[in-house]
Amino acid sequence: MKHKGFEGSCEMDMDRHVCRGKILFIKDLVTYEADSPAELRQAFQDAVEDYLETCAELGRDPAKPMSGQFNVRIDPELHRRLALAGIARERSLNAMVGHAIQCYLDSASEINHHHHVSLTFQSITVDASFGEDMLISSSASMSDRNDVQH
Repeated sequence: MKHKGFEGSCEMDMDRHVCRGKILFIKDLVTYEADSPAELRQAFQDAVEDYLETCAELGRDPAKPMSGQFNVRIDPELHRRLALAGIARERSLNAMVGHAIQCYLDSASEINHHHHVSLTFQSITVDASFGEDMLISSSASMSDRNDVQH
């Protein structure tokens, strides 16, 4: 759920027979609950309004749900490759990481690189499926497969 730039969770508490949640991505713990899912949205919106009012009363700024900064630890070789790709594209490392994450999140499904190839050499037919594991299935003998270039 979203309200005024804040996002909230939705959970069922089966022991207490209520719906509950909390405002996500802030340091303060702000929770809400309701008797039904239909009422939970209003409880969330009320919690956001109360949080904003409380911050104003205390004279402090409400926490931003996300700052736009986080630390990432990756393999040094991957870091080097990404930095070189950024240089080649005249983009900063931050821009490269942001673009990669955006592509990942925007993809409708997991990216798989699988190809199916059928080749005929004289009287030998090879049906092959190439993927990340590079498995080859064929009606040809192993010695025949070694002659196939892909």
